[in-house]
Amino acid sequence: MLDVLPFPGNEEVLRLLPRLVRVLAGDGPPIVPVPLDSGAEQIGMIGPFFAGGAPLDPRVALIVATSGSTGHPKGAMLSADALAASAAATRERLGGPGSWLLTLPAHHIAGLQVLLRGIADGTEPTVIDVRHGFDPAALVTAIDRMGAGRRYTSLIPAQLRKVLDHPAAAAAAADLDAILVGGGATSPDLVARALAAGLPIVRTYGMSETAGGCVYDGVALPGVTIRIDEPDASGAGRIALSGPMLALGYRNAPENEAFAESGWYRTDDLGALDGGVLRVLGRTDDAIGTGGLTVMPRVVEEAIDRIDGVTESAVVGLPDERLGQRVAAMIALSPGFEITAQAIGRTVADTLGRFAAPRSVLFVDRLPRLASGKPDRLAIIAAFPSD
Repeated sequence: MLDVLPFPGNEEVLRLLPRLVRVLAGDGPPIVPVPLDSGAEQIGMIGPFFAGGAPLDPRVALIVATSGSTGHPKGAMLSADALAASAAATRERLGGPGSWLLTLPAHHIAGLQVLLRGIADGTEPTVIDVRHGFDPAALVTAIDRMGAGRRYTSLIPAQLRKVLDHPAAAAAAADLDAILVGGGATSPDLVARALAAGLPIVRTYGMSETAGGCVYDGVALPGVTIRIDEPDASGAGRIALSGPMLALGYRNAPENEAFAESGWYRTDDLGALDGGVLRVLGRTDDAIGTGGLTVMPRVVEEAIDRIDGVTESAVVGLPDERLGQRVAAMIALSPGFEITAQAIGRTVADTLGRFAAPRSVLFVDRLPRLASGKPDRLAIIAAFPSD
């Protein structure tokens, strides 16, 4: 028996706190979070969670749809113990319990964890209305409502950029004790801007399968172990994670290799460990094979994002008859700023080599994104003219 629980995108979500208290206690049927305005398509996406198949593990308290990079969800099954372990590890790393500000849709794991951490810390979260998008001006009054004591929030990179572009919001955010930033790669330029503005950002790495972030600023949370599988000569390989906050597997997808090894989750991400600090290089399925060489989009995006006037970028591989794939970049620029595709290509070539330089460049006002805030790579690929 599963309980579909619709989550409002405003303060009405606080009415669900008693039910979330039960989730943390492992009391009652497992919940499946959905947005309040779920359409038939979204409900259909979680339909497989309710189909026959293997009996539901009695430890499951929450089944959360993963968004991945393509929008096709699987149901990560999380126990009450995993959720509690995640909250406790976050509390220890951040320096103690505190009050939390919700700025994200609460049906995704990052937003849901804000509510669950608040419950675990014995505080009631403050909520920003995000039904019509994130307004950084709302952050000012929301932070003021949080009161005294340690104060935390979570943002995705696109929200952080909006905060930095709003002086009053940036000043208010600088008074927080920690701002977790995750849900996608954070460009070096954005990190530098945030630190220069005095924002206490903490870059997080994790996913629904790990109950949210389990690596902060490259360092594993207490109880978490990072392993690099099948490393190449540079030490880069597939990231595997172990710890008490791991999911029990996927609902009705027991054959998935990600959980084939007991106690471990084998991600689709590539990374390397340098002195115990994790560096995420990108997703295995995003790797671009061009002219017999492999290009990781994230590395190219970081090089592009350092260029003056670039606000964000996404790099994908497009079919190419000669090369197999060619590197393509979708780039958003600051208002009034101009730069040529040739200049972009020269900068990347000087930094990473000619093989990594984008051969196709598309300038846009903003990147298309999934509901989770991650770049919608299928939409980005489709936006490029076909040969």
